[in-house]
Amino acid sequence: MASRRKNPHQSSNRSSRRARLDAEQQAAARAKKRNRIITAVAAGVVLLTIGIGVVLQVRSTSGNEPPTASAADVTVREDSHRLSDVPDGKVTFVEFLDFECEACRAAFPAVEQLRTAYGDRVSFVVRYFPLDGHFNAMRAARAVEAAAQQDQFEAMYKKMYETQAEWGEQQVPMDDRFRQYAQDLGLDMAQWDTDYASDATKARIQADIDDGTAMGVTSTPTFFVNGQRLEPKSYDDLTTALDQALDQQ
Repeated sequence: MASRRKNPHQSSNRSSRRARLDAEQQAAARAKKRNRIITAVAAGVVLLTIGIGVVLQVRSTSGNEPPTASAADVTVREDSHRLSDVPDGKVTFVEFLDFECEACRAAFPAVEQLRTAYGDRVSFVVRYFPLDGHFNAMRAARAVEAAAQQDQFEAMYKKMYETQAEWGEQQVPMDDRFRQYAQDLGLDMAQWDTDYASDATKARIQADIDDGTAMGVTSTPTFFVNGQRLEPKSYDDLTTALDQALDQQ
């Protein structure tokens, strides 16, 4: 039987079809990969936006129990630490915080921004609320309170947040590091050592914890404006609360 000769044109056509098919498959794969990247980026933006809202809220949803004391009575005490104090005292912003709390550290720039924008009209007050789950939170509060006894509350308050990455979430005592911070601030170290270890300092911190607990605080940061607890999801929620309080005066 005679064999047939292959048609060179047919072979060329099959090769062309295969090439086009390969090119189409590669293009489809590239498009699918681009779609996955776009989807991932979009999801990341959404998560970042949500994350900002969560940071400015409390980290626990269990803090909605009704307070057991009048908020107006215990939100601010005569000896509460003030970052700024407006003479008329009509609007007061209070934060219960934990210096080892990452959410508090994340909210710190927002609070500083609020102070810049409202510091001449709003008093800003800080209350201690170290959480049991943070190994060095109470020590950090004692370090700040000991500095406060030498009129350096704000300096040490800022120092704790600026250095939190160095000592936060450590399961060993950070007393020596906090002592170094006091030295960096030029404090009287003999006095600081005494105050850091004193029962009076511990009692001062506990008084803030007791007030916060009476007001239903269970997590940090927790914010109040004129005794009203805030549940902010963004920075704008904080400014809105302050604007409304100022408009009511």
